Amino acid sequence: MMTSLSRRCLLAATAALTLSFSGAASAAEPIRIGAVLSVTGPAAFLGDPEQKTLELYVKRINEAGGVLGRPLQLVVYDDGGDASKAKTFAQRLVEEDEVVAMVGGTSTGTTMAMIPVFEDAGIPFISLAGGIEIVEPVNPHVFKMPHTDRMACQKIFEDLKARGFTKLGLISGTGGFGASMRKQCTAVAPDYGITIVADETYGPKDTDVTPQLTKIRGSAAQAVLNADFGQGPAVVTRNYRQLGIDLPLYQSHGVASKQFIELAGEAANGARLPAAALLVADKLPDGDPQKKVLVDYKTAFENAFKQPVSTFGGHAYDGIMILKSAIERAGSTEPGAIRDAIEATKGFVGTAGVFNMTPEDHMGLDLSAFRMLEIKNGDWALAG
Repeated sequence: MMTSLSRRCLLAATAALTLSFSGAASAAEPIRIGAVLSVTGPAAFLGDPEQKTLELYVKRINEAGGVLGRPLQLVVYDDGGDASKAKTFAQRLVEEDEVVAMVGGTSTGTTMAMIPVFEDAGIPFISLAGGIEIVEPVNPHVFKMPHTDRMACQKIFEDLKARGFTKLGLISGTGGFGASMRKQCTAVAPDYGITIVADETYGPKDTDVTPQLTKIRGSAAQAVLNADFGQGPAVVTRNYRQLGIDLPLYQSHGVASKQFIELAGEAANGARLPAAALLVADKLPDGDPQKKVLVDYKTAFENAFKQPVSTFGGHAYDGIMILKSAIERAGSTEPGAIRDAIEATKGFVGTAGVFNMTPEDHMGLDLSAFRMLEIKNGDWALAG
């Protein structure tokens, strides 16, 4: 049985088709695209802009004539951040909804639960989550849009090294993303001459982490990195300032949303993080190759929904537009042909960077796609 969100998305898509297509085109069989997102629950600040972006751009694509002369039909399910539900919805998309491709998977945990379903069905799956294990090792039908947690570690360590810091205190969440980033940071730290002198964790429901931060304060750390997403980093940041810790604080790209700043309040000021250029689109030089794409998406999203843009919605934009391009280049809606075309994506300018995929790289971004940002006066700024 369809969820209310799914039903609403289908009705919205149908309305858009009615308005946008006439004559022979209106009778064309829709191309069904699936999405399983965490629109509610602890990862809602990720899933909500993803859902809104997909609905907005499916509507815009259909108003422009669809793909291969056919309308897109978006089938969305809300997993609430539950990996078991995500897998069930993935099976429903394959067995009942008969989608030709999937754009979704808000978190690393829900994505990993769904991968076997789409791999077994031979249906291309474009994930919107950050964990590196989504694409390493490569699964033939699985792709991802965001930068990996390993890349986040590398970008942060580059900045630490440039600032002369070599001793790091690490505090991470125990969920899928936090655990994965902790593992990646620990693995690559020696490459940058970084020694992790304190290593603390916290659970997804913890509302106070002062004991862990107190241990870090008592260590030889010269800077602190919080590896996590969701509400945990806001708790860490507030506790960090309450304890008066006078060390540089770094966050992951998992907090690249205005909601993090709102949750953390003034305590967020001074925190640094690697993120897509979308958050500073209007601050980029006119010659930046991403600027037009970023400004156009930011304007469209904020005009439609009256809320600040986030990098997470941007990943959904990248996913749906890469999928659209792949279907057009394949000249087919056959899942295998779409998969091959996604893998052949070259020079696609998206919100996360310029994508160049290969059979060995199902993400297609390099470290230059990340920008180091600092939160100043409650807003994003390029770090000096």
